[in-house]
Amino acid sequence: MCESVYIAHMESTDIALIGAGPIGLEMAVALKQAGLDYLHFDAAQVGHTISWFAPQTRFFSSNERIAIAGVPLQTPDQGKCTREQYLAYLRSVVLQFDLKIRTFEPMVGIDRDNDGFLLTTHPRGGTRQIRTRRVILATGGTAHPRQLGIKGENLPHVSNYFQDPHLYFQKNLLIVGGKNSAVEAALRCHQAGANVVMSYRRDQFNPNSIKYWLLPEINGLNQSGKIPAHFNTLPMEITPTHVLLSGPDGRTIHIPADFVLLMIGYQADLSLCKLAGIELDGPCQLPRHDPSTMRTNVPGLYVAGTVTGGTQDQFTVFLENCHIHVQRILADLTGNQPPAAPMTPQRPES
Repeated sequence: MCESVYIAHMESTDIALIGAGPIGLEMAVALKQAGLDYLHFDAAQVGHTISWFAPQTRFFSSNERIAIAGVPLQTPDQGKCTREQYLAYLRSVVLQFDLKIRTFEPMVGIDRDNDGFLLTTHPRGGTRQIRTRRVILATGGTAHPRQLGIKGENLPHVSNYFQDPHLYFQKNLLIVGGKNSAVEAALRCHQAGANVVMSYRRDQFNPNSIKYWLLPEINGLNQSGKIPAHFNTLPMEITPTHVLLSGPDGRTIHIPADFVLLMIGYQADLSLCKLAGIELDGPCQLPRHDPSTMRTNVPGLYVAGTVTGGTQDQFTVFLENCHIHVQRILADLTGNQPPAAPMTPQRPES
């Protein structure tokens, strides 16, 4: 049987806000406090991309840099926030400001006409349409994992998401990648009793891409052979029992692997930008916008947060330097002067 489809009565709002990550929530608080008429949507749950961090993962940055909407972020040990603590913090912000968010209601259509935008969402059970004058996209920059494009990449023992280290206890685990997420996964799985091997396409770990407290440990375990790292290698094929690596001298290296973690980064979902007609520039597909107002080339449509960086190879747009986007959009919506450019960090704190 086909799913029943309905179109509810047409709703209208002045502003539609899409995305309920940290910047999306901060934007919602600003809109509500300014008394502006808006509706807020997300295709999944609040803080979705943070929810698939591994258990007890700690943020790079100090708590004050990732706090939002003027709400202090406190941790029991005064240390950097964990995944669990930050998700609880985001929920508390939603409750404190009584934010109304239509979670699990993906946006599937953005059509512009002379009256603004006609939006189409797809909640469970049907379709909904919303008429709005202005749209703010805060959809993030790490929606989907990058792909290698090799045979065996979709086998059931292969994953792009590091979950619980316990899964890999006394198993052969190959981790592909050499930046912070790969190194942190390697250390935690090694400490949980996994037989960890790493494959990295570069000739060494980059200190600028790894938390400073992890780098000496991974280098020491690599040099001692406890976590072997095959530098200057690329996976060519994944089988149910092995991974075939291409080495720097052209030879093939066979690595036994009960599990494979592909920690090779993530890419932005720019489908809504494309639907709306936003021009995307360069290899990273940066949405074209005016950085003083966050207006895109599409009249009435703004971008906020890490989506403004597209799919980043070297992260220059991240949570800490996106708070200003909220102030700039609010100023433009209310007809005020945009705030002066603050001193913002050029890379995540570590």
